[in-house]
Amino acid sequence: MSALDDRKKKGLVFNIQKYSVHDGPGIRSIVFLKGCPLSCRWCSNPESQRLEPELAFNQGRCLTFSKCTRCLQACLRGAVIREADDSLRIDRTLCAGCPRHCAEACPSQGLIVYGEERTVDDVLRVVEQDAAFYTRSGGGMTLSGGEPLMQSEFALALLREARRRRIKTAVETCGLVPWKTLEAAAPHLNYILYDIKHMDSTIHEEQTGAPNGVILENFQRLVEQYPDMPVLARTPVIPGFNDSEQAITAIAEFLSPYPNVKYEMLPYHRLGTQKYHFLDRVPPMDDVILDKSIMPRLIETAVDILGENRVEYPK
Repeated sequence: MSALDDRKKKGLVFNIQKYSVHDGPGIRSIVFLKGCPLSCRWCSNPESQRLEPELAFNQGRCLTFSKCTRCLQACLRGAVIREADDSLRIDRTLCAGCPRHCAEACPSQGLIVYGEERTVDDVLRVVEQDAAFYTRSGGGMTLSGGEPLMQSEFALALLREARRRRIKTAVETCGLVPWKTLEAAAPHLNYILYDIKHMDSTIHEEQTGAPNGVILENFQRLVEQYPDMPVLARTPVIPGFNDSEQAITAIAEFLSPYPNVKYEMLPYHRLGTQKYHFLDRVPPMDDVILDKSIMPRLIETAVDILGENRVEYPK
């Protein structure tokens, strides 16, 4: 693939987050790609799951109280509906394939679209704005999602072109992608963040929508074929799913033979709950809260198996 072809490649991006220090070494720009093969009940980025642009409605920003009607006038399909109390409702069955002129017309960003088609060149122009911070901190660009490797051609083009521009790269992956995609990405990566959510495939499927066989097989092939690649295995600690010493012990024992792999547990949070409402969906976890007093015990469990130098502590 030529550099010119890579720069023109297009993909669906829903956010570029700058100045992150959580998703790889140093200061980073996180490029969020749409689409995911999993449907984790605790997902904090519900806008990432579907491989298509999605209209979101934040009622709290709506200006209907001041008689604003711009979205109603702009909607080509009658999908924006004014209720008797002057509130608005979106009939999403009418939105498929629509150019979403309603969001463009909204002066308060009460209506926004998650997902925009962008070229590799366009994305990297934004990423390169912070090149000085990457140089000083050892940071770079991280691809995230959703599952960024689900848009494989776009993701690989981003990684190749970033390396041509001397930008260090990382990827956050759930691992449920074809091995050939992960294998093609690895030579263009400096760092990998890899989710290991549960070792029991049946429980994994019940809570994420897919078994874990491919995920674990891809992980083993990756760390065995690229033993010098820095890998951070990560587990979101979810109430009623894997917040037990038994679950963490099984994961830590799976990771134990791979000395290049470090491990981090991320406590469940509810920061994405509001976005479900914006998309007119019900948050699957409802009001469940993690008992954070359990985290020190789970960290101690992992340290006992992997050693303190291989366990990262939540930032």
